Amino acid sequence: MKSLFNTIELKNLKAKNRLVRSATWEGLANRDGSVTEKAYEIYDELAKGGVGIIITGFTSVAANDYYFDGMMRLSDDALIPQYKTLTDVIHAQDVPVITQLALGAYYRETNGRFEQVEPDNMTLEEIHKVRDQFIEAGVRAAKAGFDGVQIHVAHFFFLSRFVSPAVNHRTDEYGGSIANRTRLVVEILNGIREKAPQLHITAKINSSDFTYGGLDEAESLVMCRLLADAGIDSIEVSGNGTSVAGIRPHKNEAYFLKFADKLAKSVDTPIILVGGLRSLDTMEEILNKTEIEMISLSRPLLREPDLPNKMKSGEALEAKCISCNACYASSFHQCIFRKSDNI
Repeated sequence: MKSLFNTIELKNLKAKNRLVRSATWEGLANRDGSVTEKAYEIYDELAKGGVGIIITGFTSVAANDYYFDGMMRLSDDALIPQYKTLTDVIHAQDVPVITQLALGAYYRETNGRFEQVEPDNMTLEEIHKVRDQFIEAGVRAAKAGFDGVQIHVAHFFFLSRFVSPAVNHRTDEYGGSIANRTRLVVEILNGIREKAPQLHITAKINSSDFTYGGLDEAESLVMCRLLADAGIDSIEVSGNGTSVAGIRPHKNEAYFLKFADKLAKSVDTPIILVGGLRSLDTMEEILNKTEIEMISLSRPLLREPDLPNKMKSGEALEAKCISCNACYASSFHQCIFRKSDNI
């Protein structure tokens, strides 16, 4: 019988339990992508809170990615020492850390100005440039001491848009079939594997775009099988635009469960489930009634970074997070209830 607090071994990675801190946007980096003291504090707190694996927030692979303010970046070798300090902070608590490699959008420089360019209008040279940016960022991640990288193919950021038929209408080898639209992600995976074989390489995917004409569950399953065949080490199942409000324990938890269960039965790759998980018994029921291997949390750890420790000790059986989504309107996604909780 699986417990949430069993140790688990994945490729190139060992975790003390089956709980993952899912990538959560903080917006705390400096404009050049360097790490702030507040970010170090947040990750130290998370590592001490008992989670098995930490996945960092959105970390851009490009210096000229202007999609968000405050993005962490692995776009320059000069940033490696900053991120080595971050991984040291987390490793001090015997917690492995994965950085989420992402691109908000591709920007083309024209006459000194940058304009966002969608996949249809990119040249092959520009597509290959993006591929190489991800691979180079993966190498920097390894040099900075990260245990793994997560290729962000979800939430309608660049790679998610690239694989979506709602956005990608190319007619060359990078468009048309789902195999062609997934080609860039596979090339990134293969490139990182070749240059940094010591890393655990995972991907975050949309179970569906939930957008008219977008990636649906049938195509997402095919995409995941292509990634599994290419040797991805794990897959985290999410969906587009779906930080659902009003989640209540035992009532409407685990809103990507059906897809994740189906995926776990169709590939040998370990599957990580995120999305609306709030109670210990629901999480353990999922682990024991499906082939899903790990549970990922985001918003609950904003309110209670030590929730894993509380659940393991029996102090808490449910998260305090009420899924109000007020954290999205706060500075660096803080939970508005933390002061009232005396945290």
